[in-house]
Amino acid sequence: MKPKVYITRRVPDEIIVKIEKEFDIRIWDETDVPVPREVLEKEIVDVDGLFCLITETVDRELLEKAPQLKVVSNMAVGYNNIDIKAAKEKGITVTNTPGVLTETTADLTFALLMATARRLIESSDYLREGSWKTWSPMQLTGQDIYGATIGIIGMGRIGAALAKRAKGFDMNVLYHNRSRKLSLEKDLNMKFVELDSLLKESDFVCIMTPYTPETIDLISARELSLMKKTSILINTARGGIVNEEDLYHALKRGEIWAAGLDVFEQEPISLDHPLLTLPNVVTVPHIGSASIKTRMKMAELAAENLLLALKNQTPKHVVV
Repeated sequence: MKPKVYITRRVPDEIIVKIEKEFDIRIWDETDVPVPREVLEKEIVDVDGLFCLITETVDRELLEKAPQLKVVSNMAVGYNNIDIKAAKEKGITVTNTPGVLTETTADLTFALLMATARRLIESSDYLREGSWKTWSPMQLTGQDIYGATIGIIGMGRIGAALAKRAKGFDMNVLYHNRSRKLSLEKDLNMKFVELDSLLKESDFVCIMTPYTPETIDLISARELSLMKKTSILINTARGGIVNEEDLYHALKRGEIWAAGLDVFEQEPISLDHPLLTLPNVVTVPHIGSASIKTRMKMAELAAENLLLALKNQTPKHVVV
């Protein structure tokens, strides 16, 4: 009898065919709607493997309903949607998909930085609304990027890829991380600083750190007050690292100049959220890794991790 696998979202057919060759599968057959919790609780009861996305909360309560479960294959780099401690206690392998989305996410981060600095969305809306009547000296002026100082919080793979892009714009690169990256400092001519110094000195503050208990509300009212009035905050890491209420008030009061956000505390963000009322906030719907090639690579790696774990082999990327 083949092991049973549940897939929580419709992924590309070639990935499903690959998994189906080895296992009996069931799928939540939607692309844009997450599997309801009550459905997931029912489906997980008799499965050996779970192929899931960051939209699924795999907590202790859910794992208690899955006595046969051997592996949770998360199609994401982050895994804050999974109770790692509970999985470890139950001997359940948890895997993720790092590496394959590094360059794509760095691309999106720099694109968001540029769009925010140069007010691209606001300018496009201005034109489409018919507000553009003539050229004006200070009309829709933004912040310079070339030669500015960028502060990167979190110097993992994506942080390093972002630093490389910044050097192409001759930016002065500061970074803060739990540990220093001496080889990268030399290769990219960047400087390690304490968090407060980074916030005070940077024209752009980019958050690239993982979401952990230590980084919840890492950027709140105190940290925002240290930033320049002309500075821009970019977050493509995880919502919850930035306190959104404090960010709103800082932007509203002009304590910082603008923000570019790909991630939010609650996703999807509510359309009546105060941040969406501000013209100096550029928002996109968690599309950091959203290129065709990258999402295919993520799905392929998640499938491979699943296959290896259920064949009692070591997956490529094991969280626990």
